[in-house]
Amino acid sequence: MTAVQTSSTAVLDAVTDAVPTLRDNGREAEDRRWLPDANIELLDKAGVFAMAVPARFGGLDLPLADQVAVLQETARGCGSTGWTAATWVSTTWMITLYPDQAQEEVFARGSVRVSGGFTPSGTLTPTEGGYLLNGSWRFNTGCRAADWDMLAALLEHPDGTVELFYALVPMQDLDIADDWHVSAAAGTGSSTTTATDVFVPAHRVADGEAATEGTLGDRWNAGATGRNYGLIGFVLAEGTAVYTGMAQAAYELFVERLPGKPISYTNWEDQSGHPLTQIAVATAENKIVAARALTAQVVELLQRRADAGEQPTVEERATVHGRCGYAIQLAREAVEALHHLSGASALARGAHFQRFHRDLAGLSLHGMMTPPTNLEVHGRVLLGLDPNTPVL
Repeated sequence: MTAVQTSSTAVLDAVTDAVPTLRDNGREAEDRRWLPDANIELLDKAGVFAMAVPARFGGLDLPLADQVAVLQETARGCGSTGWTAATWVSTTWMITLYPDQAQEEVFARGSVRVSGGFTPSGTLTPTEGGYLLNGSWRFNTGCRAADWDMLAALLEHPDGTVELFYALVPMQDLDIADDWHVSAAAGTGSSTTTATDVFVPAHRVADGEAATEGTLGDRWNAGATGRNYGLIGFVLAEGTAVYTGMAQAAYELFVERLPGKPISYTNWEDQSGHPLTQIAVATAENKIVAARALTAQVVELLQRRADAGEQPTVEERATVHGRCGYAIQLAREAVEALHHLSGASALARGAHFQRFHRDLAGLSLHGMMTPPTNLEVHGRVLLGLDPNTPVL
């Protein structure tokens, strides 16, 4: 095995070992509206937060396929933990878009947690040596234990034109509101963060359009590094891993409790013997397998382009949207079908199944991940139309 393969196997094995603990801690995460410290420590010790850190800074620098496998397994333990980990890992990878000076600051320890607010609800005002950042960002997943926050903000020029930038700020410079009260993914602690006249040096401000197009950063200008993935595709692939991991967990939990479980108010003493249950289980399993296969196809496409030092074409980017959107739809359908047959006892808060069902349904409404939006982009390009989105 190569050093990268060894590292990848070690991280994945450690996360797999932690799955029972992550799952058992699910209710605590939901009750406190934030991950238990034990979950974060387990992932940190496993090396999850070093996966996207470049090797030159002491990170693991794992390829996308390995990162996706680890995130799927994390989400199989706990949906909120998986979503938070995917946020931290994918945003950490985005730090490679910044100049070396910023990377040296963020990657100083070789393992780091970076959150992000990617709706441009802030403003940048030029000042000596950089900018002043003001604004508030909702749904800032993982902000309660992040080291840094990447925040989308608009800069208005004297002629009235506006540009999008991503400002990189130490989390300690921001205020965090206690406003995360939700019915799904409660453990992600996705609270609102606010910046009030926070100074951001110029080297920690990245051009949003250039970042999306893959024309920003020394790594992107260095040719075939094998890690210069298309930005939006990378984020979609890592996010989709969480949905397939949650679906796998729900499937496992449903099947586990079937033997000897009667169907109330019927003569069926073992639900697993009922043909409708058998069909539902087979259908759900196949949908989850198909969702994982679609995700793997996306990962292969992005890796092939990265190995060649190229960005995906418009058609390929649209395909990534479609594949990920449909994978999420399949995962949601699989769990929904099992939920219909789960019985009232599965509604108990002590039953892990109901949490995965709610978390998956809730997270499928995420603006970037929701199936209808992504399938629309794919369908437009398939029909020869403009994708009609700046987030491609």
